[in-house]
Amino acid sequence: MKQIFQSLENGETFIADLAVPCVKDGEILIRTNKSLISAGTEKMLKEFGKSNLLEKALNNQDKVKEALSKLKSDGLISTYEAINSKLNNPIPLGYCNVGVIEDIGKGVKGFKIGDRVVSNGYHAEYVSVPMNLCAKIPDNITDNSAVFTVLGAIGLQGIRLAKPSFGEIFVVSGLGIIGLITAQILKANGCKVIGVDPDTKRTKLAASFDIETFNFDNCSNYKNFINKYSNGNGIDGVIITASTKSNKPIEIASQICRKRGRIILVGISGLKLNRDYFYKKELKFQVSCSYGPGRYDSSYEKFSNDYPIGFVRWTEQRNFDAILSALANKSIRTEELISHKFNIVDSIKAYDLLDSDENHLGILLNYPNKSSSNKYTELKPKKNILINKKIKIDKNISISFIGAGNYASRVLIPAFAKQNIELETLFSRNSIDHLKISKNFKFKNLTTNADDIFKNKSSNTVIIASRHDSHYLYLEKSLKRFKNIFIEKPLCLKLEELNQIENIYNSLTEKGSQPIVMIGFNRRFSPLIKKLKKILELIDDKKSFIYTCNAGYIDPNHWTQDPNIGGGRLIGEACHFVDLLVFLANSKIDKINITSMEDIKYFPDTFTINLKFLDGSIGTIHYYSNGNKSYPKENLEVFSGGSIFKIENFRKLNAWGYPGFKRKTLFVQDKGQLSCVSEFINSIRNSTDSPINFDEIIHIHRKIIEVSQ
Repeated sequence: MKQIFQSLENGETFIADLAVPCVKDGEILIRTNKSLISAGTEKMLKEFGKSNLLEKALNNQDKVKEALSKLKSDGLISTYEAINSKLNNPIPLGYCNVGVIEDIGKGVKGFKIGDRVVSNGYHAEYVSVPMNLCAKIPDNITDNSAVFTVLGAIGLQGIRLAKPSFGEIFVVSGLGIIGLITAQILKANGCKVIGVDPDTKRTKLAASFDIETFNFDNCSNYKNFINKYSNGNGIDGVIITASTKSNKPIEIASQICRKRGRIILVGISGLKLNRDYFYKKELKFQVSCSYGPGRYDSSYEKFSNDYPIGFVRWTEQRNFDAILSALANKSIRTEELISHKFNIVDSIKAYDLLDSDENHLGILLNYPNKSSSNKYTELKPKKNILINKKIKIDKNISISFIGAGNYASRVLIPAFAKQNIELETLFSRNSIDHLKISKNFKFKNLTTNADDIFKNKSSNTVIIASRHDSHYLYLEKSLKRFKNIFIEKPLCLKLEELNQIENIYNSLTEKGSQPIVMIGFNRRFSPLIKKLKKILELIDDKKSFIYTCNAGYIDPNHWTQDPNIGGGRLIGEACHFVDLLVFLANSKIDKINITSMEDIKYFPDTFTINLKFLDGSIGTIHYYSNGNKSYPKENLEVFSGGSIFKIENFRKLNAWGYPGFKRKTLFVQDKGQLSCVSEFINSIRNSTDSPINFDEIIHIHRKIIEVSQ
């Protein structure tokens, strides 16, 4: 399928051929008929991409502060790679989509295959969209009209915040698509409406909707006009739908509003407020958030938990329905807002319009009317950038990847690609991930169907880097097909899953067909940890550990915090640090307990883990989410035999009281990811045991899962 993307690196707009996305639980797979370019938002993204690095930094000063903190703690190269990774990831464009449902995910209600729907889906031939971001289109509404629904909902939400009443006077500042629809809704609501825009063509179009118009830019007596129109009372409210860096919309709005008038910002404007006007008039100013309640709430959007109508009357989906109802009864008209039409294959010409002087408004994209013969298609990439063809590829090891998220794309896939092995198949439910990965790595196949990996006999090794709740399923399937496995932590989330994995593995051992199972506990492969391990083995004494992890804040709604998806940060991340202390102590855990700081999350993410090992050693892991990013993320201190050792953020190793020790400092932070992958591949090549003993992996997970339940 074809999809439109924007490069944040250089502002280039391009069309990519991708696999049809896999429909997820709670989502709807839509075959697109029409989509609408939102000129304001998409032009802004294009201009940001074209700006140089300094201009990007000036527009994102919070991100600059984060980068400086990372530079201080992680070093130059790690920071550069992180920034480069962000800029190299193209973003999908579009959020006004009309199409027909081709498939429905588990848990979807109120929709069926064949329904015609609107959604905030991308500019793509197929999109998979959460059901709460879709709405059914009445039969008497054309696709050309329905495609304006999402933009209409943005204006409607601004109106709801303004709370207009019958007979009030409102100014709509900015007569783009959203402004023209907003003005019509206000008029349908019984308000007197004045449309304001410097573009005479847009004011004429507004006039055709019986909207009073005025050009403040061409008249210095706008106060007189407003006083005359409002009988000297001033305007009841102003809804700003313009897109400008200027403060003028806010400035004029504050001057023309009556006492206790309302100003709602729907678009983009400078926000330098004149306190005198706001103070004397007691003006209300509010910023409207997109389509309405539910926006950016993962519980509502991703997991389809609707707000009860008795408490939240108008959610974003209900706003979609309201706009569709207004279109059906002709309260608002949108056909006149279409200025240009393009086929999806010619969409680059549509985006060129955004940079031209040619007058444009609603730019409509049309899509071929054909059904997918194969719901989950595969795409074979043509590029091979990273792997040098002169290097001999070991065809005895052929790996397939499950998952292509941030860690997989930035760390794991590059690490495996450096091992000179065959990259067989990459699976991701989101076909956009394929585009990001195929720019630099040559996989033979890209797929949105996980079964393709398990059916593929050519691939003897599976890398599992998907969300935590899926690890058990993919691990079980891989074991039953006798494939070698590298799985990102954790192994699983539940004790019954762990027991089942252990039983399957042991049954394979009895049959003599035991695959190599490795988990991504990479820290034990760090060069500084290896050096410390050798020193500690020479000290005939028990050990005391203090591990401090400045983990940082993660939103409670993030998937890692969900007990059923991410398992919480204790299981999902702190298992790393427990493994490291087990490795350095060279002893199994005898006792473990957790002390946590109470908060609103199901699993608190500020806690202390106390460990006692069978050999008498002890350890404390401080995992804190309430610190500051400017402080190094990880510090480890070890006390043993009259000596003290300290590793600072995997860059520095120092010692006190150990004869002949020389401080070691790495130029680049090294947490052992590459070495971890390399040793796993070597164990397959040489038919040796897994670099981390399977019983040890089970032991650590059992202790962590038991104490968390």
